[in-house]
Parts: sequence; structure tokens; C-alpha cells
Amino acid sequence: MKAHRSPGRSTIALLLLITLSAAPAIAGTTGRLSGRVLDGKKQPVVGANLTIPLARLGAVTDEQGRYRILNIPAGVYEVKANLLGYRGVTTQNVEVIADNTTTLDLTLAEAPVEIQEIVVSAKRPVVDVNLTSSLASINREEIAKLPVQELQEVVNLQAGVVDGHFRGGRIGEVQYQVDGVSVNNAYDNKTTLRLDRSLLQEVQVISGTFDAEYGQAMSGVVNAVLRRGDEKFTWDAEGMIGGYQYSKSSGRIFNPDFVPADVQNLQLSVSGPTRLPKTTYLLNGRYGRRNEWIQGLRAFTPARDTANSEDDIPKYFAPDGDFEQFPLGYSQEWSGVLKVANRSLPGIEVSYQAIANRIRAQKSTWAWRYDPDGRTTQRTFSIAHGIDWTQTLNPRSYYSLALRQNYFDYTDYAYEDPYDSRYDAYGAPADVEAPTEAFIYAGVDLTRFAQRTDTFVIKATYVNELMKLHHFKTGLEGQWPEVHFGKPVYVVEESGPNGVVINRYVEQLPLFPAAQTYHPVTFAGYAQDEIEWEGLRLRAGMRLDYFDARTTVPKDLANPANSIQGAPESPQIPTTAKIAWSPRLGVSFPVTDKTSLFFAYGHFVQMPALGDVFDNANSGTLTDLQAATSYATVGNPDIKPEKSVQYQFGFKQALTEDLGLDINAFYKDIRDLLGVEFISTYNDAEYPRFTNVDFGSVVGFTVALDQRNLGPLTLGADYTWQSARGNSSDPRETATRAQGGLDPRPQQVPFNWDQRHTFNLTATLARAERFSLSSVFRVGSGQPYTPTTQLGGAGTVYETNSGRKPMFTLLDLRAEAPLVLGGQKVSVFARGFNVLDARYSNGFVFANSGSPYYTFPLTSSALAQLGDPTRFYGPRRLEFGLTVRGTR
Repeated sequence: MKAHRSPGRSTIALLLLITLSAAPAIAGTTGRLSGRVLDGKKQPVVGANLTIPLARLGAVTDEQGRYRILNIPAGVYEVKANLLGYRGVTTQNVEVIADNTTTLDLTLAEAPVEIQEIVVSAKRPVVDVNLTSSLASINREEIAKLPVQELQEVVNLQAGVVDGHFRGGRIGEVQYQVDGVSVNNAYDNKTTLRLDRSLLQEVQVISGTFDAEYGQAMSGVVNAVLRRGDEKFTWDAEGMIGGYQYSKSSGRIFNPDFVPADVQNLQLSVSGPTRLPKTTYLLNGRYGRRNEWIQGLRAFTPARDTANSEDDIPKYFAPDGDFEQFPLGYSQEWSGVLKVANRSLPGIEVSYQAIANRIRAQKSTWAWRYDPDGRTTQRTFSIAHGIDWTQTLNPRSYYSLALRQNYFDYTDYAYEDPYDSRYDAYGAPADVEAPTEAFIYAGVDLTRFAQRTDTFVIKATYVNELMKLHHFKTGLEGQWPEVHFGKPVYVVEESGPNGVVINRYVEQLPLFPAAQTYHPVTFAGYAQDEIEWEGLRLRAGMRLDYFDARTTVPKDLANPANSIQGAPESPQIPTTAKIAWSPRLGVSFPVTDKTSLFFAYGHFVQMPALGDVFDNANSGTLTDLQAATSYATVGNPDIKPEKSVQYQFGFKQALTEDLGLDINAFYKDIRDLLGVEFISTYNDAEYPRFTNVDFGSVVGFTVALDQRNLGPLTLGADYTWQSARGNSSDPRETATRAQGGLDPRPQQVPFNWDQRHTFNLTATLARAERFSLSSVFRVGSGQPYTPTTQLGGAGTVYETNSGRKPMFTLLDLRAEAPLVLGGQKVSVFARGFNVLDARYSNGFVFANSGSPYYTFPLTSSALAQLGDPTRFYGPRRLEFGLTVRGTR
């Protein structure tokens, strides 16, 4: 399954034509500043000098008093405007947002005699009436005040995002980028990195339509802009500890005392100039640990079930553990970041960055609460690193080139060596079902899985504004992933002549296929133009995506393994390359200088997660398929891209200088989603195979209010209503329903994550240099579940996802105050998560009651489920920390 073919010459030529043979600028890290400079009589000032000292950039106004500065790193700046004969103006706190234009209009007063310049402070507009899509931009100062720790927690606070689902889409439909370059894992289309808030300069979340430069996504884009090295030496450190605090009537079974070391986080960042000319660096290191709130008791060792006394008492009645209490699950992480940038060459910046995570974790599986040493451990190592080159050609154009390697390595096993003798000594898990609970009392988890993705990425963009009113951008991106996953060695418990034994298998078809390695390639090219005229803004673009799995598939699916006697021969043939065109259009029309309407439309394509596409794709697993139905879904490397067409309409208005309103409605038509079809063979057997058959649609609207400077109070509120429906929530759902004897035919039902109502309220009360208090309050309606009724032992299943779980409310808080300890300024902070100690948030419910609290009748299995605290949301978590900063 490793046939390799090169991309067609015609396709590569077409991609090069799209990029106009341009050398490349990295999207996602820099923005633009533009505006007009007028005098006191509202006449244009020609030849005024605009400079941004920190960024070492500037421009000169034209005959209409207009100026434009490109390629400004995202951040907050001081902007100076000067011209002989006029009083200079310095504007502070001017925020530049990546991939967007910040407007700053200035007035210069005539001053024949040199006098002191005017210093003013800029305000970020409460709504950006120039945007043509739904973009949330959260800067470093805003992130620091929120009760969040990692990037994903910031993302989940945005309107239209529910637990990683963007506007009703499946998980894995979001493009995650760091400094404008993808860090998604091609295996599952999820991010390979965890990013601590201390590293973030800005987070951009696009939850609707997005420009042609973004691909391999159907629901949204997240771009994390990292901090840059400072011109002077600075450092900051943070230490935090915390734990869980239980209400007396929490119903969570275990109620231990508050343990302040259950949550730990330590980070140190240093930044400044190096001894090399015009070279800065940023170095960050972090250690974090979070113990899960569920406690276990080491009552048993994994030793096999043997007689413990002369009375042959079974082991589960004679525990042999040390009865030590322990957190049932945990996650321990080490991470580091290195960024070095050099500007010694005129108009050129060369930088290197590396971001690395190492994580060790165990899952909170309730069945293992008495035999913890038999569990598997999940280990993850990931690193994204590479070189960026940016060159300014002239004040109106520049290019950049990024070369990156994204490496991700994940393993899940109890013992590293598959031939470890402990597998033989302990055997497979042994469980017992007591009248009120079920648990494992001996054995070791035989699960073994490895997944590795090694991707080389090249991304390039060229930006040109030589034509007035036009901001033209074109680019090219290529990815060469090596995707490896599976089980190199199978550890299996089997019955033999001498009893139960542990056997190992290495690549023995059809039951034990080898771990698979694939080398697909993807290319993309795009061109887009942004036109600004009299406040009207139009963004139009076209994107071309190319994908080649570079492997083989059976020619005749009715004889997939070429093993049916008398059937036509079915050799392996190469997969075909897939090409997709995606037009994008966005228009923002200003009604007034404070009000605008916008419309956006686009086609979006994405290759499904390669872990699904290639899973079980070795046709040798179907060698023994007989006249029956197999429910093990077969992969399909010749799959087509998934598609969606999106529409968005919006209204934005600055009601006052400090109060903004944003309303938008959206619709998504989703086609060619990964799903299952049943293939009939020549010997009357059937097997499910992935193909592009699933579909869905999402309709909804959001309303957002942003109130700033209400005295010391800042408020932000948003409400989202949406309906997300389709024929299946999971690509394998059709096969699962058929296996359960249910109707597998297409249907339109709510997706599992269809949360109709979501309300977020963020409030910050702050006094500079005195204190800050922030809160995030969330209310959500219940997500769907499939109800059943059970009367007299007979059960009836109602329509899929026709029931609704209970609604939920969550409150998170953060408080911070500055202090002086030993002559050093520090900040102390406290955070509370789930402060109201809510027990439920779209978790488990009993299918016959729709509640996590009761069921009927009270069978032994139902009693065991009632004793499982994992069906509840985590309890109140309290954290306390100290932040120290220094400079010289």
C-alpha cells in the first residue's frame, strides 16, 4: 500500500500560474496601518512622515494625505506623525491585528515655531465596520485578564464555538495555525500543540467564512500569533497551584479534602537582544500537571486471579493492594519555545522558532479504580520548528517564505516492550460485576497503539499594493506528511491447550495487519484581492487544492482482496489525484462611519482525517470474507475532499463610542462528508467502506454586544442560536446502526453536538495598578441524545437524537492584585473554575430518563452506572498564583 507517484506536471504548472511565479509573505503574523492626515481646516497634509519606532517602519502621506504601512507585526504600538511647520502628534496604544487593516486618521495643527508634540491615546473600535467575516481577535492584555490557561480555552469562549465545534461542524474541521503556518496533524486534523497563554501575543478566531489563503478547513480558522523577542532584556515568571473543592451534596461519590498540589503550573520567559547585531530572542519553559478530580484506591495489584487462602477465596474478595488513594487520571506536561529573529540585513528579517511539547497522561477510566497499575499510559511528543524569511521590496510590497517541520509522536501502552514478561504474568483484565458496581481486579490492559506524523511544510505569500485601492495577495503552500499508525505487535490473550496464554502477532493477515505508513502530498495555491474605495471593502479570491494519497486501491471492490475464486481479477491500481477549486467573496458596505452591512460567501474543501481514510485500508484484511456482513469499516485512500458552501450576512454598529453591536446570520450546506457505504461481493458478503456519502446543514445567528469603559467595568455578551442537522454525527455511525439492527438508511437528525442556545457573558472590573476582577458566565441548552423506553423488560428506541439533555450554567472567575515583595513588584492572582459547582454540562444521561441522576428499572448495570462519578462534570477548581516581571 505504498505506491508513490509524482504530482502531474500540468497541476504543478497551474499552481505556479496562480502564484504568478511570486516568491512568498507569511500570512497570520502581520497587519497593516492606514489612514489620512489632515490639517485644522480638514485639508490633506502632503509629505507628512508616519513612523512606528518599535517596528522600525514608516510611510509618507500622498497628495490626498493618505498613508499605508504594511507588514507590521501584530501588537500594540506608538505611532508618530511629523512635518516641518506642524505640531507633531504621537498616538499611543495603536493595536495592529494580524491579516487586517487598522485605521488611524490624524490631524496636524500648524505650528510655525517648534513646540512640544501632542501625545494622545488611541482606542480600539468597539466594532470593526470594515470586516467582511466573523473575526474575533483577542490580544495579550485581554488574555491575561481571562480565567484561562491554554489556547483552546480562549477559543471555546468565542461566539459560535461549542467544545471545539465551530458553527455546528464536526471536530477536525478547523485549521490551527501558529504564526500563520498550519500545525494540524494530518492523521486527525487536530492541532499538534498545546500553547500556554504566556506565549500568546494575539489569538484570532474566524468562525465563519474566511479568505482564500486559508485551506484544509470547513468550519473555522484559529491563528495563534506568538510573542516576539524584545529590544531590551525582559523576563517574567509565574507559579500556580490549585485543587478541587467539593460541595457537601455534590453527589460525586468521592469527596476528599482540598489538595493544593492537584494542579500545578510553572513557567519562565526571558527575552531581549543577543550579542549579534539587531538580533533578539525569546525563550520560554513550562511545567504543568493536572490531576483529575476522580480518586481511585489501589486495592489490587495486576497479578492474576489465584486462590488467596486455603478456602480458595477469589481474589476480588481478598484484595492484595496497598490501599493508597490516587488520582484516577492525570496529565503532566513539559513545553518550551525558542524564537530568534535577525534584522541586520536592510529590509530583511530572518527568524527561527521551535515549539515543543512532551505530555504523559493516563485516562480517568472508572473500571480501573481499584487496579491502577494495569492501565495504559499515553505519551505524546510534538515539535513544530522552522525558518521564516521576510523581505520588504519597497513600501508597497514584500514577500516571505516559511519552511517548517511539524512532528507528532503518540503512543498508548502499559509497557514499552510488547514482549515484556509482565504481560504474560498478569494476563488480560479480569473484571467482576457486583450487585451495585463493576470493576477490574486483576490483569493489565493489552491495548497497544502508536501514531506518528512527520510533516514538512513550505508556505509562501507575496503582497503587493502598488495599485491604489488594491491589496493583492497570492501564495503557495505544500505539505509532505509521513503518516504512520497502528500496532507493530499485537498482544492477545487466547485459550490454548495448556490454558489461557498471551500470544504476540506481527503482520498476520487477515486479523493482524501491520502498522501502516503513507506518504500523501498536498499542494495549494491562491490569489485574492482586497479593494477599498470610499469605505466600501471587497475581498475576492480563488483557491486551488491538490491532494494525492500516493497509494493503491482494489480495482474491483466486489473482490477486494482478489481472493474469491471464479471472480474477475482485481489488481491494485494507483489512487487518483484530487483537485478542488474554492471561490471566496466578502463585501463590507458602510452605511455610515459607525454602521456597516456585510455579506460573505465561499466554497470550502477539506480532506478527511487521514487516520480514517487509511484505517483498515489494507485489503488483505478481507481475504476470508464469506457470505455474511462484516462491520469493520474499511478505509478508502481514493476518497474525495469534503465540501461545504457557506453564506453569511451581518450588521455592525458602534452604538456609542464604547458600545458596539454585531449581528450576523449564517448558513452552511455540507456535502461529501466521510460516511459509510456497504459493498456487496461476488460471494454474497458485505462490508462497509468509507466514501463521500454523509451530508448536513447548519443554520443560525449570533448577537454580540461589547461595552467598554463603563467606569472601571468592561462587558461583553454574545448569544448564538443554531440548528446543526445531518445524516450521521460520526463517519462510522451508519455501520454501527446496521450492526445494532437499526435502520442504516440516510436520515436528517440533529448532530450530537447540536447545542441550540449558547450565551456567554464576560465582565472585567479593573483599576490600573490596583486590581482586576474578571468573570466568564456561560449558559447552554442541552445537546441531543437518543431516548428509549423500557417497560416490563421490553425496550423501544425512539428517533435518533430526538431527546434533549438538561441545560447547564458555568461560572469562572479570576482576580489579580499587584504587591511589592522584597522590593520586587509582583502580582498575585486567584482563579476559580465552575465556581457554582455545577454537576452537569452535556455529559452522560440515562436513555430512558434523559437525566444523569435516575433511571428505571434499577438493574445491576444501572446501579453500577449510578455509582460512576465520571458521568458528572468536574467540581469546583481553585487556583492561586504569583506572577513576577522584570526588565533592564
